Amino acid sequence: MFNGVIIIDKEPGFTSHDVVAKMRGICGQKKIGHTGTLDPMATGVLPVCLGSGTKLCDMLTDRDKEYVAELLLGVDTDTQDVTGHILVQRHVRAEEAEVRAACESFLGDYEQIPPMYSALKIDGKKLYELARAGKEVERRARPVKILELEILECRLPVVKMRVVCSKGTYIRTLCADIGARLGCGGTMQSLRRTAVGKFTLERALTLGDLQQLKDSGKLEEAVLPVDSVFEDCPALHVSEENLRLLDNGNALYPGQTEEKKQHEPGQWVRFYRADGSFAGIYAYDGQRQWYRPVKMFL
Repeated sequence: MFNGVIIIDKEPGFTSHDVVAKMRGICGQKKIGHTGTLDPMATGVLPVCLGSGTKLCDMLTDRDKEYVAELLLGVDTDTQDVTGHILVQRHVRAEEAEVRAACESFLGDYEQIPPMYSALKIDGKKLYELARAGKEVERRARPVKILELEILECRLPVVKMRVVCSKGTYIRTLCADIGARLGCGGTMQSLRRTAVGKFTLERALTLGDLQQLKDSGKLEEAVLPVDSVFEDCPALHVSEENLRLLDNGNALYPGQTEEKKQHEPGQWVRFYRADGSFAGIYAYDGQRQWYRPVKMFL
């Protein structure tokens, strides 16, 4: 069984669940999970976790993401992208400078109302299921953050932009909100995710690439080890006499590691066995002056 992460370059027309289903067939194992939905029309980076790596799913969902999107001004749709039904069409009267200013005004903290066509649940029902039944329910605005927004091309009524954002941000809702601020409406014309945290398109493979690796007996080359997700975290190694504590997921004192180091309170640290195998992520507890387990990958 494979344990780790494969970075998929999702192609249009596939849901995230479609990708997982196809990968189960390619990899020959059931224990596979994705790290957050990517709309069928969208393409790009989709980290998929395998084996013990599935414990990473919720951790990767929290990472910042980067997208390249095209905003079509002058059109409102029910799905906030061009796959939906057109609700209103308007003439775009804004000049390029006004459009740039409206886009950049969303930089920073931003209260965003999730779209009806989304996988969020209200009272146990997914919003898109209610939307398809012709129902619309009230949704609370949620705090998100636009960390970077760069206009790559402005050929009105189309604006191409690069966006780096926090988890939970809907780019199609951002497009609709920019259009609303300009008074002409807007919808998302295309979307490509270029990064999830440290994972970028440079390491991404299509499902076709993955099948070719399998056919040539090189599938393991696509699998990134679990601890590669935490490369930015310092590493500690547990001495032989304390391996049982580590393998049982116990808290550990700095003196029980080979390095005998302590870190800043709350800092995540990679813990390894004496033989170099990865065991889990710990965080330093400054009050108790020990490392407590955050997530074990035994």
